[in-house]
Amino acid sequence: MKQNKKPNSQRFTIGMKKKLVVLFTLVLLAFVGLGVRLILITKNNGEEYEKQVLSQQKYDSTALPFRRGEILDSNGTILAYSEKVYNVILDAKLLLRDEKFLEPTLKALVTEFKLDGSSIRSYLADHPTSQYYVLAKKLSYDEIKHFQDMITPGEKDYDSNIQGIWFESSYIRKYPNGSLASDIIGFTSGDNAGMYGLEEYYNDTLSGTMGREYGYLDEDSNLERTTIPATDGDSIVTTIDGNLQSIVEKHLQEFNDQYANNVRQANGANNVGCIMMDIHTGDILAMASYPGYDLNNPRDPSRLIGMPAVDEKGNKLKGDSIFDSGVYITEEMLESFSDEQLYQNYNALWKNFCIADTYEPGSVAKPFTVAMGLECGAITGNEVYNCKGNLEVGGWKIKCHNVYGDGAVSVQRGIEISCNVAMMHIAQAIGISTFTKFQKDFGFGLKTNIDLAGEARTEGLTYSPSNMTPTDLATNSFGQGFNVDMIEMITSFSSLINGGYYFEPHIVKRIVSSSGATVKNVEPRILRQTISPSTSEKIIEYCNTVVTGPGGTGKTARPAGYMIGGKTGTAQTLPRGNRQYVVSFMGYAPASDPDIAIYVVVDRCNYVMQDDAKFATRIVRAVLTEALPYLNYPMTEELSDKEKAELEELRAQMVTSQTAPGEEAAAEGESTESSEEASEEASDAPVAEEKPSIWESFEVDKATGYYIDPNTGGLIDPDSGYAFGGDELPDFSGDSASQSDSAAGSG
Repeated sequence: MKQNKKPNSQRFTIGMKKKLVVLFTLVLLAFVGLGVRLILITKNNGEEYEKQVLSQQKYDSTALPFRRGEILDSNGTILAYSEKVYNVILDAKLLLRDEKFLEPTLKALVTEFKLDGSSIRSYLADHPTSQYYVLAKKLSYDEIKHFQDMITPGEKDYDSNIQGIWFESSYIRKYPNGSLASDIIGFTSGDNAGMYGLEEYYNDTLSGTMGREYGYLDEDSNLERTTIPATDGDSIVTTIDGNLQSIVEKHLQEFNDQYANNVRQANGANNVGCIMMDIHTGDILAMASYPGYDLNNPRDPSRLIGMPAVDEKGNKLKGDSIFDSGVYITEEMLESFSDEQLYQNYNALWKNFCIADTYEPGSVAKPFTVAMGLECGAITGNEVYNCKGNLEVGGWKIKCHNVYGDGAVSVQRGIEISCNVAMMHIAQAIGISTFTKFQKDFGFGLKTNIDLAGEARTEGLTYSPSNMTPTDLATNSFGQGFNVDMIEMITSFSSLINGGYYFEPHIVKRIVSSSGATVKNVEPRILRQTISPSTSEKIIEYCNTVVTGPGGTGKTARPAGYMIGGKTGTAQTLPRGNRQYVVSFMGYAPASDPDIAIYVVVDRCNYVMQDDAKFATRIVRAVLTEALPYLNYPMTEELSDKEKAELEELRAQMVTSQTAPGEEAAAEGESTESSEEASEEASDAPVAEEKPSIWESFEVDKATGYYIDPNTGGLIDPDSGYAFGGDELPDFSGDSASQSDSAAGSG
């Protein structure tokens, strides 16, 4: 009997079945494991992975820019704000998906944005799959509005054939007042980061948080969007009064207009700076230096012309001799600059001279020496010193500015006439240890921590008890041998005249959210007490005589209708004997009860004789003549006919001119008149009868109106007896900490 047997290939054995069951089980377990894993991923990391996927979709994940906070002055005037702008983006792939879209879209682009149609055609031909190409940048809303209507369904001008164009939004920084307060504000880089000034110091405050819009397809393949809005930055309200700032900058500009290209083809001075401060709070009311720059165009090369040039490392280029103030930028030089050298010169333009440059203060330091002596009990204020024109200390004959000697000089008169010898005697009574301690108390050698980017470090530019010699002590007493910057000096001086309270200087008084709510109030901060109120009263009394006294060196600083106090300074730069000077005046008003301080520094004026504090005092006078009435201080002094005419010009908003020392003598009657007449012209205050000074028997230099010393050939200021030229002060600094570009003389 035959049996029908299936071929071996068709047999499905039990073993095979078992293997199939095992394989099926393994596959099933794999799917179960994968499912469990997906559930866990979705539960624990689903949102993270979703964002990663969405972020890779170029047009379905869009960054939303934040608006940078505003910067306002104390009156609420906007100094800086951000304006929304738009880039025109071309999606070539979307546009080319149908030929009927091409011509209408190109026509609209050329008509609305004045773009080159042929260039767009070439790009489309070369990049047909591109989905992101910028056709135009930083257009305002008004410039894109009509095109936006043309691509928006439902709008009157909508055209469905215009495809492949969309707008990318961002913000640009705008400064409505151009160069106003450029040193204070700073600017932003292309990526919206702050550079210099408040923009840099408060960058984190002014910056917000980027938002994002996510796009995704739902179950029905419809595009859905999730938006995380951007958070705008906070705004800052400053202590700066825009009107005072304008007054200061106007007169710095006038100074430059008057002295530019005088002795050298350059600006009116290497630097000119001015700070106004509320001495009872540390509020900075105005701060400016010349030259400034346009905040909307900080890289304008024309602003560099006339400045001292620097090399690729930022070091100032030196002239051919020690009598040169430097090498100055010309239009021709700009063309030869490398990119790095051009950038370094821009840095020199952008930095704030008022906080970034150090120099020796000169005789502005003398009130500090007297305050030290009174406070520690080394002097009573009743002392009288004999000035013979110099004092020998440590084997050096250190001169007074009046090389003929001032005779008997009281402590008060030592400030009034700026006598070096009196200061050296006071410093000897104080002693090295106490003197250096007080310098630290006054903040010399320390940063003030003002809320601005770029403040200089002056640590190491003052002496310690271990490295100060008796000669160093003597020269420090009248402002030579140690370095300061402007903000350090005015902050310290304010403590001398406000009862002894050292306030931390600041620019910002309030931080405000984008909704207008106050986030933070910046309150005045007293760091320490430098001197007692009684000593402060004495310093005010002494400094008032600098302006009111018959021999006062600061009479030309008195503004029309007001009495002020203060101190002049003349600093001789390094190397000694180069006849290059920094002059200054530190003033305050009102004289009887000070509220505000003003400090002006003129660094190497573009004039034959730089060592004349009148370069600074006349800026102070011009600024305060406008500022004090604006601040509602009542006039205390009778006006001369000349001052009345001056104020009438101001009221008519006409520009008033300043006269240089030794120039336009007939106009002001200072250079050709006697010293008593010159003082009266400048201050309109009665001048006491004095016995003739020795220099009044000398010949008068017709070009300047100064007396000529027959022994040295130097010139003598008829007002103060200050000796210009002739024998220079020796360099007493030796290996001292003072390594600045400047060093002080006297006066």
